[in-house]
Amino acid sequence: MNAIDNAVNQFRTLLEEQIARAGRMQNAAPAKDFTKLPVVTIGVIDGDGIGPIITGHSTRVLEALLKDEIAAGKIVLRRIEGLTIENRLAKGQAVPADILAACKQCDVLLKGPTETPKGGTMESANVTLRRELDLFANVRPVRVPEEGIDWTFFRENTEGEYVLGGRGVTIPDTLCMDFKVTTLPGCRRIARAAFEFARKNGKTNVAIVTKANIMKKTDGTFSEICHEVAKDYPGIEAEDWYIDIMTAKLINKEARGRFQVFVLPNLYGDIITDEAAQIQGGVGTAGSANVGDQYAMFEAIHGSAPRMIETGRGDYANPASILRAAEMMLRHIALPEKADALARAMDACPLAITGGKDGATCAEYCDALIASLA
Repeated sequence: MNAIDNAVNQFRTLLEEQIARAGRMQNAAPAKDFTKLPVVTIGVIDGDGIGPIITGHSTRVLEALLKDEIAAGKIVLRRIEGLTIENRLAKGQAVPADILAACKQCDVLLKGPTETPKGGTMESANVTLRRELDLFANVRPVRVPEEGIDWTFFRENTEGEYVLGGRGVTIPDTLCMDFKVTTLPGCRRIARAAFEFARKNGKTNVAIVTKANIMKKTDGTFSEICHEVAKDYPGIEAEDWYIDIMTAKLINKEARGRFQVFVLPNLYGDIITDEAAQIQGGVGTAGSANVGDQYAMFEAIHGSAPRMIETGRGDYANPASILRAAEMMLRHIALPEKADALARAMDACPLAITGGKDGATCAEYCDALIASLA
């Protein structure tokens, strides 16, 4: 069998898998109602690099904030160990099976940053968790009130260029091809999530961000379905934007204040939300929610910062991003008053973290938050 036949057979397998996945989406169980759960289990994953530092101290903040709920047995904090680059490489799995099983025993996850191997075929732990837990909506808020910025991004999280990871095809010495996947039910549910958020929060505009003029099948379908869903939300304007011009609009101070809610495919969302976080003050200032019907994962949007560890500055790592993610998690599990208390404490904290000895350590910053919550 020649290289083309091998590639065709591989592509057929991928098609069959994705068709089956689309069928599962169409027959998914109703979304979990956290207001009706007697116990909510929060899994805490340290990750790599600065992950154990920022996650460990942020967990102390949560324990102080939720002490009454934990004492009453309504909240359980469960540490999930082993999602490290060393363990993943040793087992040859992006998320080892025992860790994935532990994650599925929780309702939500609070996760530190994990390192992704460069090269090879092992995919990102985040991509694996998003797929295995069906966390289809990556939700990232960005707020700069003094500049009129109040954005919420809904990035499709389980499809696009990322869903097949390193499973593209190669014709030796000739070419390589990766694949972009767009399913109709996948588009419909992320569009619904974005427009539902807009409706519930009094927003009047949803920007649909694609490159549909070039990616006519995939992005064209994404845009088309978003507009179909928009018909169910009178009073909310749905606008098409191309990803290249939108990246420019976000740094245009005269134009960017008009945007409210964004819905976009996976790769574009990955890129543009980091740009938006930088406008807010850097990726260290923003949290991220990965939400599905049965599970949700909340994480820092930055990486594991190995240079901070290598230069001995790990203790000065900024926990703001994962704490903002924890705030989002508290809202998701129907504890908005606890989320508000955490947000107020962070906004009022007198300590500044700079990443070096001219600022507070992660421990000192979290100690100050805990003291303000007492």
